[in-house]
Amino acid sequence: MPAKVCKLALEDGTVFTGQSFGADGTREGEVCFNTSMAGYQEILTDPSYAGQIVTMTYPQIGNYGVTEEDVESDSPKVEGFVIKELARRRSNFRATGALEDYLCCHGIPGIEGVDTRAITRRLRIQGAMKGAISTEILDDAELVSRARGWVGLVGEDMVKVVAPTREFAWDRGFESEFAMAGRLKRGTFDVVAIDCGMKHNILRNLVEIGCRVHVLPPTAAAKAVLERKPTGVFVSNGPGDPAAVGYAIDLLKGLVGKVPVFGICLGHQLLSLALGATTYKLKFGHRGGNQPVINLATRRVEITAQNHGFAVDVDSLRKVGGVPTHENLNDQTLEGFSHRDLPIFSVQYHPEASPGPHDATYLFDCFADMMLTGQAPTARQMADAQARLEGQKTG
Repeated sequence: MPAKVCKLALEDGTVFTGQSFGADGTREGEVCFNTSMAGYQEILTDPSYAGQIVTMTYPQIGNYGVTEEDVESDSPKVEGFVIKELARRRSNFRATGALEDYLCCHGIPGIEGVDTRAITRRLRIQGAMKGAISTEILDDAELVSRARGWVGLVGEDMVKVVAPTREFAWDRGFESEFAMAGRLKRGTFDVVAIDCGMKHNILRNLVEIGCRVHVLPPTAAAKAVLERKPTGVFVSNGPGDPAAVGYAIDLLKGLVGKVPVFGICLGHQLLSLALGATTYKLKFGHRGGNQPVINLATRRVEITAQNHGFAVDVDSLRKVGGVPTHENLNDQTLEGFSHRDLPIFSVQYHPEASPGPHDATYLFDCFADMMLTGQAPTARQMADAQARLEGQKTG
């Protein structure tokens, strides 16, 4: 039986024709690329990818199947999945299914047999673009028109698509024997986690440092958070334009200076906006497991996992008391900051990434330190926490 045709159209008029390996249908989104060599299931289920059609630069995908142990949310959040070649034979004793069946089950279109290098090069030169993927609309002009008609991410609140509508408790740490090693607990902390599209591995890391975690939606009121008398507040990753999530920004405005706050990815951007800084859209974003980030105090480099399309303007952050702690070595964008006077710090990258580099997992221990001392960590103190954690692992 011949493979079903699937097409990917970009707003610049370019159309790629390949074979479908996922669900039938038509979806629109921002076409982006990810340079990770592994971790496709975590990418698919990362809520930060809501509204995006993800292209994998690694040429063969699907070789280790899928397993429910590795998901980062309840279901895939991408709009579509683009690869060069699907591995028909999976080799992994943990696998419980095939990638193509997983996409079909969750209604996600996938396209293979296209030149992913050409797609990536076009996105790097021209920037991330609106796109449409379809097994139904095979007329090139019509599919391009569909891509151009999509609303886009700028100014759109995508958090409302993935954020929870009710609060809940989380008490599970690393349960799989294949997860990264746990850390010594620094104490017992009552943490409220603001879920803007949070990955499960963030919650696992919080439990591992001794947190009792209560998750609230970003629509919660600051009063409701403070009534729980938390030791600290965590603000999660999530999708889309941070400036469009006004309710989350308002929530954080009511929390800064009253409780220690740690943010990751979108949480980093929302904290910056709550302080009065500004954000802007990157040309094609940072997505992958090999982004070099430098600690500005020690000049030590970390290899990090990242997934974001917006960044914080450094100059605007300095004006409101933010002190840059980390910088991206590829394009010098801001990757982390602490506050000069308040117990606040955040990073743009993902210290919880799995699979991925573990260079930045010490940041959860920095959060524990901040909750114990009431002081935001400096870049030097972050480096000390990193050294301390490495000593625990080798001692």
